Amino acid sequence: MTVSASSRLEAPLSARELAHRWWRPAVAVLLVAAAVVWRLVKNDLGAPPNLEISTAAAFAAAGLLRHRVAMLAPLVVVALSDVLLGNSSVLVFTWSAWAVIGVGAWWAGRTRGTTGRLVAALGLGVGGSLFFYLWTNAGVWWLGRGTFYPAGLDGLLASYVAGLPFLRPMLLGNLVLVPLAAGLVALVVRLERASAAAPAALPAR
Repeated sequence: MTVSASSRLEAPLSARELAHRWWRPAVAVLLVAAAVVWRLVKNDLGAPPNLEISTAAAFAAAGLLRHRVAMLAPLVVVALSDVLLGNSSVLVFTWSAWAVIGVGAWWAGRTRGTTGRLVAALGLGVGGSLFFYLWTNAGVWWLGRGTFYPAGLDGLLASYVAGLPFLRPMLLGNLVLVPLAAGLVALVVRLERASAAAPAALPAR
């Protein structure tokens, strides 16, 4: 008997269920806040370019909330931090890239089971990093064609080559951080199950 794709995903949680399990949205908010703070201070700390925790925060938010609102996690991070950092016309490409990653995180983060969740985390880490690199560097070329880069294919390739130093830390970081986010979700699920089983194990009086 085969298992459908939908049955391999955790069932969505309603707003009422999330209010009851308040620690889930609380942890998700803390992770998003940490991603905002990290984006604001990482340059001052000398962190590698594009080393980010937004993808991991989005994956964890999806796994914890199991609600469509988790798709907004990366956009919340970039919007709040851009208020202080500023941005340029390339934000059309960066914001749309984060929107796509948010949707991907929502789908991947709802995967059921420790192994499936880890595989989904690795897939999101690699896929999200590559998509962000390909899409945003195409945007840099498009906006700068004829000035910073030649207008033809050679200019696009030059933009991709210039973006390689930014791809590596993002990819390597996500290969570590997104699986860690999967581990956090698995830990919350295990603690919930242990808490629910504890009253049943107590002897009757």
